[in-house]
Amino acid sequence: MGAVVLAGFLLAVSVLCDDSEEYLDWSASQAKDVGKVFRRKTRFGYNIRMLRTERAESYELMATWMTPEVIRASARLDQLRNRLSNDHARKMVAQAEEIEGIVVLIELDPSEGSGVIPSDWGAYLQPRGNQPGSGRAVQGVNKPELRHLPALRGVFERDYDYDQFWLVFPLAAENGLPLFSLDDQEAELIVRIRTREGRLRFFVPHSVKGRSSGQAHKQVEKPL
Repeated sequence: MGAVVLAGFLLAVSVLCDDSEEYLDWSASQAKDVGKVFRRKTRFGYNIRMLRTERAESYELMATWMTPEVIRASARLDQLRNRLSNDHARKMVAQAEEIEGIVVLIELDPSEGSGVIPSDWGAYLQPRGNQPGSGRAVQGVNKPELRHLPALRGVFERDYDYDQFWLVFPLAAENGLPLFSLDDQEAELIVRIRTREGRLRFFVPHSVKGRSSGQAHKQVEKPL
């Protein structure tokens, strides 16, 4: 999705979300369109012809940034699928918004080899263009218990070729200042597995700009 198209789409989303209850009227198609905005996919590592069985050499990576809109879209889809009440949907949103920090759902599929993801892999979030050593990259903490919150599962049915991980990133950089300033427009997610590294870019949600503590899910996205 191009920058101009994305900006227009975010404007439409912000209109839909001006009233925090508007998501309760979204159709399944609307909810999926909203959830797609903060989902990215890439492949990283080596493409080799000879299969290695002791370890994977390349990976498929998908990531979903759980912004206020994605949380509401996820809750709305779960509500529709399971014929739940509006109060139940509100509860799902409230539970997801209690998490402090930035939640990103990361999905990984080892493309070759053993199919096992090493336990020492890591993920980092930073403003795009961040220079190494600046202290503006933060590491995510894996929180597997978040898989039990329907509003943090995203809008797509799970692809079981991928392992899922819910990572929480702090809102503050090493120096205590907000990770994302009011001027930051793009963020970069870096997933590192041994010597392999995959990168994905996201537009920075308004809900995290200029914040260094508290939840990152209370403020609805505004147009760029």
